[in-house]
Order: sequence, then C-alpha cells, then structure tokens
Amino acid sequence: MEFVMKQALGGATKDMGKMLGGDEEKDPDAAKKEEERQEALRQEEEERKAKYAKMEAEREAVRQGIRDKYGIKKKEEREAEAQAALEANSEGSLTRPKKAIPPGCGDAAEEEDESILDTVIKYLPGPLQDIFKK
Repeated sequence: MEFVMKQALGGATKDMGKMLGGDEEKDPDAAKKEEERQEALRQEEEERKAKYAKMEAEREAVRQGIRDKYGIKKKEEREAEAQAALEANSEGSLTRPKKAIPPGCGDAAEEEDESILDTVIKYLPGPLQDIFKK
C-alpha cells in the first residue's frame, strides 16, 4: 500500500506517514517548549497591560491639569454633588420631590378593584350575578 502511495504521489516524504495516520515522531522537549511559550505569552501580556496602565495614568494626569486650569469638575464629582444637594434639600423641605409610584401601589390596586367588584356582585339579585360572572 505504501509503495502504491509513493508512486501515486511521485515519491513520498517523511511527513507522508503522518498524513496517512501513521506514527508521529514525538519531540521529547515539546512539553517544555510549550510551557516556555505559554510563559512568554503571559509575560508579554503583563508587560502590555502595564504599558497601557502607565499611558492611562499619564493621560489622567494631563486631564486633571486641564480640569484644574479651567475649573472643570469630573463627571463623578458633579453627580455626587448634585445627589448631595438633592438629599440636603429634601431633608428639611416640606416640598420634597415626589416618587413616581409610592411603594405598595401598583398590583395591589388591581386586586382591590377586583374585590370591590366581587363585593358589589354579591349584593345583586341571582340572575344579574350570573350575567356579571360570565
């Protein structure tokens, strides 16, 4: 069979056996080389992350310089101050901001409406109760 394959392919190479599913030549240092490669990849990734963290820190320093120069506040600081002002105003104020839906409202109102309807139906005469129950 091998002879026929050699002739068909015009002369086989060493890799021909591997392609046909034969025995592979195993490198005794393959595991060690793979481990070194993985370690090198991890090290490169750490160096890349450190580089970008350093660049971002430099950018933030420049941004902070611009903020200081022009008196601009960070977005988080503005939001925190706005929230604190809102809370301070609502503590002693009689006209605190109203919530959209008070707690406990919503589904309970629908159940209440159903129970009122059931109560009214109970007091109707028999034939009318049958009409409303349908």
